[in-house]
Amino acid sequence: MKTITINTKPFNDQRPGTSGLRKKVKVFQTPHYLENFVQAIFDTQTDLRGGTLVLGGDGRFYNREAIQVILRMASANSLKRVLVGQGGLLSTPAASCIIRKYQTDGGIILSASHNPGGPDEDFGIKFNTPNGGPAPESVTEAIFQRTTSITQYDTVESQSIDIDTLGESILGNTTIQIVDSVKDYADLMMQLFDFERIRQLFDSGLFSMRFDAMHAITGPYATHILEGLLNAQPGTVMNGKPKVDFGGGHPDPNLVHAHELVALTSGSNAVDFGAASDGDGDRNMVLGRNFFVTPSDSLAVMVASAHLIKGYSDGISGVARSMPTSQAADRVAKKLGLACYETPTGWKFFGNLLDDRKITLCGEESFGTGSNHIREKDGLWAVLFWLNLLAIKQQSVETIVKEHWKTFGRNYYTRYDYEAIDKAAAEGLMDHLRNRLNHLPSQELNGYLVEYADDFAYTDPIDGSRSERQGIRIGFSDGSRIVFRLSGTGTEGATLRVYLEAYEADPAKQMQDTQSVMNNLVETALVLAEIEPRTGRTKPTVIT
Repeated sequence: MKTITINTKPFNDQRPGTSGLRKKVKVFQTPHYLENFVQAIFDTQTDLRGGTLVLGGDGRFYNREAIQVILRMASANSLKRVLVGQGGLLSTPAASCIIRKYQTDGGIILSASHNPGGPDEDFGIKFNTPNGGPAPESVTEAIFQRTTSITQYDTVESQSIDIDTLGESILGNTTIQIVDSVKDYADLMMQLFDFERIRQLFDSGLFSMRFDAMHAITGPYATHILEGLLNAQPGTVMNGKPKVDFGGGHPDPNLVHAHELVALTSGSNAVDFGAASDGDGDRNMVLGRNFFVTPSDSLAVMVASAHLIKGYSDGISGVARSMPTSQAADRVAKKLGLACYETPTGWKFFGNLLDDRKITLCGEESFGTGSNHIREKDGLWAVLFWLNLLAIKQQSVETIVKEHWKTFGRNYYTRYDYEAIDKAAAEGLMDHLRNRLNHLPSQELNGYLVEYADDFAYTDPIDGSRSERQGIRIGFSDGSRIVFRLSGTGTEGATLRVYLEAYEADPAKQMQDTQSVMNNLVETALVLAEIEPRTGRTKPTVIT
């Protein structure tokens, strides 16, 4: 089969963000746009030539077309084998699982995670390294630099490859192997969790659950594992069929976008347990009956309870959290004598810590938790962890969390998101804050005494790499914190995230409403950052 070399010119907007390159579908459909980025991956990741690649995505609009482009280019670039999820579908955790299990030379994941899908919505692509994790900054920077000078890419002429039938086919000198999207991942979950114990929970008839797959990638995984292997009643999985536009919804598992699930866990006839995952399956939301578990609390409970879970019964080496995530896990780690690390936002920063076995569990406040079983956050894994814990403790979600607070204290926590604001205005707001940092310590702001104020920087303890300007932290003497950060996951304008945290050790004061507790801190943040005058926004897009 003849290789065809296509002349091209660089695009000036292909620097990957926090988790790959994300743009509107129409941008990726621009002639040569996707091809340039893929060729940059092949040019810089030379082990792929003669090697094996994992390929799949969350099934959003343009997923199937992009896979055909990548397969033709893989053949032209002398890859030996490509493992493709059946139908082009692989959750991000499953892709990491397959990369690690079959020791491939990396993977390309097609997803824009929790962003909406459809012809006028978002698409994304990222490269995962042979450890199964998102490419570190050194790799993404090399890919980006290659995109700035690229002049040609290689492909082959061929008809569309059948990606729906399990088995192998040959494209040039490359073997295309279509693999079961679910099996390897399900096998791994059975190694980590006591499926028999969880099955007994469902078989008891005393426990009810709903899992909202949000018409995204986890539908087939959740249906197979929850309803198939664990005997949950048919219909436990809601919105379980993946759709290219996620059924017109926003596949972000939070209290706003998963409102259908929230309603089912509310009221006198509420189900006992609710959970949801996002577009590509790496995020999770956990709900009890009339009770929301913050991602920060979820991680802390996992750290405190890991010894009860089959796959972690020998103990854990440590925990890491992203900087904006509440310090609840830190308090557990200190009490248990575990190492605890604070990293920038982005799952790639956990990779070296996991590979070096410095940590076993990790998480971030944006509904992501995971462990050393793969190198991505894992939504369904988190749900199974909670199910296993519920089966062991025979307590409600609410009781488990409140007992945790009595032991370790409660970190009240909330996040305000201002989405799609003017980028220049957002950057001006951050610069305004940076200019004030040196003058804030020892000042009193709305009754809060500033203890420290900095622009968070991180030195990786394994490879010594340095990441700066990762978010502005302002800490107060009573343990409260405000964090300001611009997110790298959006495709339009800028997203300003404001994270707020307050600590309460007294069990008698731990049952207050979060927003009422945080009102003064919120007001402090709004005034300090001059959010309304600088952005024109009178209220956030989403509060979680």
